[in-house]
Parts: sequence; C-alpha cells; structure tokens
Amino acid sequence: MTIYHFVGIKGTGMSALAQVLHDMKCVVQGSDYDKRFFTQEALEERGIPIFPFNAQNIQENMVVIAGNAFPDTHEEIVAARELGVPVIRYHQFLGEFLQKFTSIAVTGAHGKTSTTGLLAHVMQGAEPTSYLIGDGSGKGREGSKYFVFEACEYRRHFLAYSPDYAIMTNIDFDHPDYFANIEDVFSAFQQMAWQVKKGIIACGDDEHLQKIQAKVPVVFYGFGEDNDFQARNIVKTPEGTSFDVFVRHTFFASFHIPRYGDHNVLNALAVIALCHYEGIDVNIIQERLKTFPGVKRRFHEKRFGSQVLIDDYAHHPTEIRATIEAARQKYPDRQIVAIFQPHTYTRTQTFLHEFAESLSLADAVYLCDIFGSAREHQGKLSIEDLRAKIDGAKLLHEEQVDVLKHHDHAVLIFMGAGDIQKFQQRYEQSVHV
Repeated sequence: MTIYHFVGIKGTGMSALAQVLHDMKCVVQGSDYDKRFFTQEALEERGIPIFPFNAQNIQENMVVIAGNAFPDTHEEIVAARELGVPVIRYHQFLGEFLQKFTSIAVTGAHGKTSTTGLLAHVMQGAEPTSYLIGDGSGKGREGSKYFVFEACEYRRHFLAYSPDYAIMTNIDFDHPDYFANIEDVFSAFQQMAWQVKKGIIACGDDEHLQKIQAKVPVVFYGFGEDNDFQARNIVKTPEGTSFDVFVRHTFFASFHIPRYGDHNVLNALAVIALCHYEGIDVNIIQERLKTFPGVKRRFHEKRFGSQVLIDDYAHHPTEIRATIEAARQKYPDRQIVAIFQPHTYTRTQTFLHEFAESLSLADAVYLCDIFGSAREHQGKLSIEDLRAKIDGAKLLHEEQVDVLKHHDHAVLIFMGAGDIQKFQQRYEQSVHV
C-alpha cells in the first residue's frame, strides 16, 4: 500500500492536493511546522495525520510530495532519497495527475483563487468535478470528468502543466523577487499558452493578454467591444451585480452575482465563457453563479458591533484598489478604513508609489510593519517610506489595535498576504462588543 507523504502539508496548494488524493481513497499524511495555519482545518476534518518535521517520518512504502518552499537539503527529503523513496515536487506531481481529467488551469496575476473557486462551483452543477484552489481547499470526486485547478506563475511553476484549457485573468508584474520585469512575466505566460491543448479563455481588456499566441483557439472576454464574450448593461447595487452577456455581439443571457466590483464581473465572465465552450446549460450557469459562497481570505466579512470587518488577501496595488471599490459598492454609506500589511520588501519597494495611490482610495489608512520573506534582504526600506506617501496614514502595532474602535459604523478592511489576520483577531479580542 502506497502512502503519499506531503512535506509541508499546510501550504495552500499542498493542503488542497492532499485533500483531493484523500477523497479519491488514497492514503495520505504529511508533516509541517508546529505553528497553526488556517489550511490545516480541512485536513483535520478529513482525519489526515499531520506530524512535526522529522526524518523518521519517511518509510519505504511512500511517495514523497515535496512543497516548493522546502529545499532538497530538508531532512525529510534527504531521508527519502537515502531510502530510495520517490520524491516529486508539488507542481510536477500535479502536472502528471491532471492528465486523467479534462483539466482547466486558472492562472493570472490577480483573481486566480476566486475564479478557480467560482468555476469549480458552477461546473459541479453540471458534471462531477474535482478541484484544487489556492486558498487551501481541495475536493476529489471519483469518476470526475473535470479537474479545475489554480496554476501559479511564480518561479514558472505552472510550466509543469499541460492543461486542456487555461483561463488567463490578467498579466501583471507581481513577484519582483523572481521576475525581472513585465516582459519576463509575459514570456512565462506565453510559454504556458503553447502548452494548452484545447483552448484559452483570456481577458481581452488586458493589453498583455491581447498579444498571447497559441496553437489552440483563444477566446477573449471583458468589457471592451472587441471581446468574444462581452459584459454590458452592468447594474451595481449593495445586493450584488447584474449584467448581460453578449457572445460576438449577439445577446446570450442575463446573470446576477452576489459579488461586488468590476473584477468579479470579469471572473464570472471567464467562467461563463469556459462553460459555454464546453456546452454547459445556461440555466445551470445562472443558478450556480447566484449561490457561490466565495473562497477563503477573499472579501470575507463579519459583523462586529456597528462595524463590518473584512479579511482579504489583497497584497498588490491592483488588488487593493479592487477590494476598496467592492467595499464602496456594497457599503456606499459607510467609512472605508484600510488596514494594510505589505508583503515582502521587494514588492513594497517596487510598488511603493502604486501602493500609496491605491490605499489613498480609502477614507482612513493604517499600516502594519512589512511582512518580510525568508528569501530576501530588508535593505533600508521600512514601513515609514510608505506612510510618508499617504496623507494621514498611521502606523498600527498589535498592542494598539483598539484605536480602530473609534471608527464607528465603518468598514475595516484587513489586507495582506502575511499574518494580517493576527491584527484582526487581536482587535476582536481587545474590544468587547
């Protein structure tokens, strides 16, 4: 009996893949740091064993799936090689695994996770569908026709995949610790496009994606007139967003999503285009779009006394802008307060001016110290450099979070890809409503 052992099982992709294999009746276990991560809840619910890192975890009857965050010198990877146990990197394993299905990769600098979650939710209404989402969610269904998965461009990991379809949401310069510039990012997406086997659904409003070449049909979606799938007659309310879809200038159908902001219309359009291409009934698409519960750490709301607290993964200026605009649509009469923790010194340095511009869309701004990465050096940059560019911005320390209570009836958006949640948790504990 083969046991799949995950080195770094609490990683978002790793956790999701472990869930998929477990659901498909494979024997799964894993190891990680003792620190609690939000991804482990789903593993615990399935009864998947999680051990502290230890070379003794490795046995001869295993296949080791190694998380990309861990080097070949990691004690468990070394132990596996010494025992002659196969060691496969996460993205390589996934690339082989998805060949069993009609696979749909969702990629792009922004919107991957939300679009993957939405597509999986809609397609499940039509056919058995397995999925792997970058928020740590995974579901394996035996006999699945489709496999929907999030494909990340970082370190060109998505080049391990040759999917049937790819949805490309946008191309943006996000990982300055790896990519040299936007041209370097484009080259990675272009290489990915050559590997797609049936069709590409790409956002035609994105100037970079307009230049993508492929051996398969490229279907464009967006707000612009030139798109194959175009959203028109958009109506935004505090209840959500309604719009009509035209396919090559011919009316197709009307849709409503309980979501906010233009980026969510684009995500829905991508899903509609893919489902139309695969011949999925329009009534199923309409109904499933209305019932999508969202994904983790993407505009996750809770009421807290007179305030609304929103937890969001936004860590790039484009995402911050989209999140603040969505909050304005849903809560037009409330003050919008941004609490932001920059993620990595390289990203903060690269986009210092753009971060200031997007955060200035909020009514009040609080900044937390930069969440650095193990792969970079701090240099001379500090959070003060960003604060100086935003009028009225204040620094926020964990011990002082109760200052946020002065924003009565406001929407507090906690944004970042580091550990910004601890500020929200501390705030909820410090203020008794």
